[in-house]
Amino acid sequence: MEQPVGDPVPLAKFRSDISRQFQYYLDKATPHTSGRWAGTFALLLLYAIRVYFVQGFYIVTYGLGIYLLNLLIGFLSPMVDPEQETSDGPSLPMKGSDEFKPFIRRLPEFKFWYAITKALCIAFMMTFFSVFDVPVFWPILLCYWVVLFVLTMKRQILHMIKYKYVPFNIGKQKYGGKKGSASSSMSKD
Repeated sequence: MEQPVGDPVPLAKFRSDISRQFQYYLDKATPHTSGRWAGTFALLLLYAIRVYFVQGFYIVTYGLGIYLLNLLIGFLSPMVDPEQETSDGPSLPMKGSDEFKPFIRRLPEFKFWYAITKALCIAFMMTFFSVFDVPVFWPILLCYWVVLFVLTMKRQILHMIKYKYVPFNIGKQKYGGKKGSASSSMSKD
């Protein structure tokens, strides 16, 4: 029996194969944090060069900036906000006598990177369609974005100080694990 011409089965199989192949490469890239971020910064540089030479697409860039700011706030925020939620799950310790609970991000690093990279790809593709090149006075957009960034980051930093959490590993105390079997064999004597 022949399949009809408009049968979606081959298309669904093709999409499934492409999706599986994409997920394979995404999984392979997961442990290579610095390489992933280097590629994303190269894409950001390519986007900036494109916008500079085209002398347009400032609305697209502004929208991209607002979206990236939103992602950054999610990356810097704890999963459970002590100000807004009371839950039985992990929370940030408030006193020295509280039990230590690790900082768990609202937006994990990999999802943060993936969302930024995807947004940059979409914004880059939008620069090839003139319908998205809305004429605007870009210095006003830039000033508004800078004010928004400063106010948002000020609020986020004050929140970090108030609830005493640091979303980065820089400056945190590192504890040495148990030494190998050499130290355990010496203690048996």
